[in-house]
Amino acid sequence: MWRLNESILGDNEEDDLFGGQQALCSLSPLQRVYGFAACLLAGLLCMFLSIIVFIKPIKFTLLFTFGNMLAIGSTAFLIGPVQQLSMMMDPVRVYATCIYVGCVVLALICALLIHSKILTLLAIICEICALIWYSLSYIPFARRMVSNVTIRLFDTEI
Repeated sequence: MWRLNESILGDNEEDDLFGGQQALCSLSPLQRVYGFAACLLAGLLCMFLSIIVFIKPIKFTLLFTFGNMLAIGSTAFLIGPVQQLSMMMDPVRVYATCIYVGCVVLALICALLIHSKILTLLAIICEICALIWYSLSYIPFARRMVSNVTIRLFDTEI
């Protein structure tokens, strides 16, 4: 938190929080934080609004998926898009990233091209599970803990 305050207030010349990419981006550190917050809030708002139109799976899928993409993309304001993509393709989370992106594409195909409500709902359930698994990859030992809990509760392994 101290490094964030130093970067926002301009006390830190190195700007380590944002990966030293200050010269590559025309946004100030404070503008990046504002962009992150605005993008994250817009994504959360879209996901919340998607609950309202849950009865119509196609509209739900579009709003929910757009909200997910905004929320995940919001971190690109803080660390930069190149660093975001390299973190997504890190060997620890490359499979989770590919499965999540595949589920997003599948949900959009089911909603926009096939127009099947049942397939769209199944794709959204897969997307939510993939998003949770992808998000757990950023928390140390979280996926291992969830796997151990499922093994003990359901006598199975993820």
